[in-house]
Amino acid sequence: MHKKITFIGFITNVDSGKIDVRISNDIPSASPIIDGIQYSIGQIGTLVRIPLGNTMLFGVVDSVNISGVDQTKMTLIDHDLVNRNIRVNLIGEKIGRGVFQKGIGVFPTINDEVHIVTESDIKSIYDFDSTGQIELGTHASSNDLPIYLDLQKIISRHLAILGSTGSGKSNTTARVISSILEKFEGSRIILIDIHGEYSSAFPAKSKVMRLNSPDSPLYIPYWAMNFDELSFFLVGREAGSERPEDKRLREEIVRLKKENKDKIKAGSINEEYITEDSPIPFDIRLMWHNLNREVIATYNKADQVSQTRDNEMLIDEGDYSELIPAQFQPYTVDSKAPYKSKNQTMYLYEKKIFSRLSDNKYDFMFKPGGYLDGENKDLNDLIIEWMGHEKRLTILDLSGIPYELMDISIGLINRIVYDSMFWGKDEDYTGRARPILMVFEEAHAYLPKNQDSRYIYGYARKSVEKIFKEGRKFGIGAAVVTQRPSEISDTILAQVGTTISMRLTNSSDQSSVKATAPNNMTGLMDLLPTLRIGECIVVGDAIKIPSRVRIQKFEPRPNSNDPDIIKSWSHKFESKDTDYINVVRKMRERRF
Repeated sequence: MHKKITFIGFITNVDSGKIDVRISNDIPSASPIIDGIQYSIGQIGTLVRIPLGNTMLFGVVDSVNISGVDQTKMTLIDHDLVNRNIRVNLIGEKIGRGVFQKGIGVFPTINDEVHIVTESDIKSIYDFDSTGQIELGTHASSNDLPIYLDLQKIISRHLAILGSTGSGKSNTTARVISSILEKFEGSRIILIDIHGEYSSAFPAKSKVMRLNSPDSPLYIPYWAMNFDELSFFLVGREAGSERPEDKRLREEIVRLKKENKDKIKAGSINEEYITEDSPIPFDIRLMWHNLNREVIATYNKADQVSQTRDNEMLIDEGDYSELIPAQFQPYTVDSKAPYKSKNQTMYLYEKKIFSRLSDNKYDFMFKPGGYLDGENKDLNDLIIEWMGHEKRLTILDLSGIPYELMDISIGLINRIVYDSMFWGKDEDYTGRARPILMVFEEAHAYLPKNQDSRYIYGYARKSVEKIFKEGRKFGIGAAVVTQRPSEISDTILAQVGTTISMRLTNSSDQSSVKATAPNNMTGLMDLLPTLRIGECIVVGDAIKIPSRVRIQKFEPRPNSNDPDIIKSWSHKFESKDTDYINVVRKMRERRF
């Protein structure tokens, strides 16, 4: 019998990053008690260590099997000949009194000893300066062992929080955000919350912006869109199209932006640098009014060249701010004045634009409060409202935004944040000097692999992919939160450096998560469907060693928990005539 109680057995095979271990038959118990703590030998996901002189290797148990069995009859040949075996994935090493490091420099050989990793061993692995760390939870094997994540790696290498409905995904997201806010007073986070779940979790620590809010109304000004975005939304123009009406629309937008360049609050802009994509305020109602006027005007001249405003046969200017068109003398059907306008290029476009502007569900874009003309509030004020206020956490509650606008709205939000960080990368108050974390909740709804879904045009996906690919260079980190990782853009998942995986029961989702994990962690990831609520497997750059972690309940909780069906259905409900009046009001006003 081996003298050390931690002894498990000997290595029988070494295969690159994997080793096979034969468990010794001399072990007195499969669940030894060491320093008052009971350990289980051969549990999948547990750690083992291999001492090699001054170097200590560590590995994770991947699988367990026995040999010495007659496979045809499935009976034991001889109890003494039966071998219990475990397969171990090597994950890192610790040299002398140094810190644990991922990767293997010296490999073990046949007959090297393998030992249990005790709680003191685990603490030595996680023993580090916690200055740049945030606490996630506790190790699944010990309530006394906190697990930390490296915040530098989260921001610079991005994060994914994955899990089926009810697995504790929202709780984990709230825990991560809270840990950052509590420890880092200069941090700032924007949370994209499409269902309005998180305001209840951070009532005193966040600024919640939502449509029609009396305190913090959410506006996404139309003039912040680039030409492709705005023209697609207004008239359905496909990117790259350049018909005569597209050219005319572009010209009018540029002209109005140039006219407004000296009136905007943030300061004058050099006209030479103004393009159709410049985020400069202009009056879109005035634009419609001008285009409509071209189409419906009558003139005292018949040829198109002479049909100018000087020759209009105008009755009333109308009111562009109220979408009231100008009135003209009716044209005649014979060859006498007034003559009908020969310029009908914008006939279809101006009608489509009028339809958009008339629909009040788009008011958060087309009636953006003080941001309408840029004189009272400009783009710098919008950026401050989103990411420069005292609360440090901004929850953009998009639950009131029409579904057909969700894709382009999120895309525009991301692009404004990205551009502000890119062009502010050398400033001392933003960019690289003060990074930001973007959190995308329920990401599968607007970041799909393809654009087959109705109202999903790829604006959000392309903008988020750009953040995941290039954002770290300008101080933008990102966290994607989803219950369907198999439906998320492959580009986004490929850029994730750290994955927090809760319970996943769908096989395609499990495959997607395994594809993002290190090759030697497949056995650990096989545990995903067996995890308990609030448990997760963490792998990647931000954690020292792949770990199974228990996350405590966060209070106050996000408003994402299931209704209590039994309690609700256990008493009788009396119907009243006044039922649903308040519900209908909220539906019509699109605000709570």
